[in-house]
Amino acid sequence: MTARNPLVENLINAHKAVVQTLPDTATKSFLSKCHAALSKPGKTTTRDIANCPPVCAHIEESLKIAAQASTEMGHLANAFEAISKILPWQPRTDYVDQGNDFYEGHANAVIVGQKGIENHDSVRMGVSLIAPKIEYPNHRHPPEEGYLVISKGEWRQGTGEWFSRKSGDTVHNSPNIWHAMKAGDQPLLAIWMLWMKSS
Repeated sequence: MTARNPLVENLINAHKAVVQTLPDTATKSFLSKCHAALSKPGKTTTRDIANCPPVCAHIEESLKIAAQASTEMGHLANAFEAISKILPWQPRTDYVDQGNDFYEGHANAVIVGQKGIENHDSVRMGVSLIAPKIEYPNHRHPPEEGYLVISKGEWRQGTGEWFSRKSGDTVHNSPNIWHAMKAGDQPLLAIWMLWMKSS
């Protein structure tokens, strides 16, 4: 069996422990399906892909917020802090109509999956960080998606109203649904999982 980076293993296990405390919902079932697929490690990337843009300065505040939510969220915060500095953080550059505040005020990083620390065929696991008062605009993608919120923010799906989610909450996006998110007075940090298989 392929050896998994211990920082990735610790993060997945901490994420799974939080999900196990959630009520039985479609989102929990989706995230549990992802965990089951991730029980088989992919191939670890050998090259250094770490990148920490200035927006990463907000990570510390986000993790302090998460640690206050529950014991399990505290463990997840610790696991994420350990891995955060080796992640390939990158802003989205394809939103040409967004200003410099957006470009400098957000970053995404793939943990498992294409362009991440570990390649995987079934699941793409990553994280989004949004600075206070920044909105991540409408976007959509074919894979089904589940978020586990680390520090609170707001989400919108389709033409619906904005709704708030705090540390330990989840958001579920069905395939190809338009969705957006934004941070309030505090940074938004959330771990997402995409189901990459066709069935």
